[in-house]
Amino acid sequence: MAPRNKGKKGDKKVLTEVITKECTINVHKRIHGIGFKKRAPRAIKAIRKFAEKMMGTPDIRIDTRLNKHVWSQGVRNVPYRVRVRLARKRNEDEDSVHRLYTLVTYVPCANFKGKQ
Repeated sequence: MAPRNKGKKGDKKVLTEVITKECTINVHKRIHGIGFKKRAPRAIKAIRKFAEKMMGTPDIRIDTRLNKHVWSQGVRNVPYRVRVRLARKRNEDEDSVHRLYTLVTYVPCANFKGKQ
């Protein structure tokens, strides 16, 4: 294997760019085995964790439409998959700790076949 350059200059720029991605989150595998009354709250936490991993920002904001879609079938019956749009944006507050935040919005999708 070739040695990795950990101190490259281009690494920092990747996390400061404003970017948008569309992803499908398999919620079912993330809440499998969770008790009934904790499934929808755990699904929201799993979506938040997925967005933090994909976009590299600790400040995650979930849109109300996504929250309503996850809770649409109740606390027990969470949708198996959710299509989301992850948008990394600049924080307008000067006094905030983080310069960037991620907005997670719901994308309506009929079927998930052939999507990335």
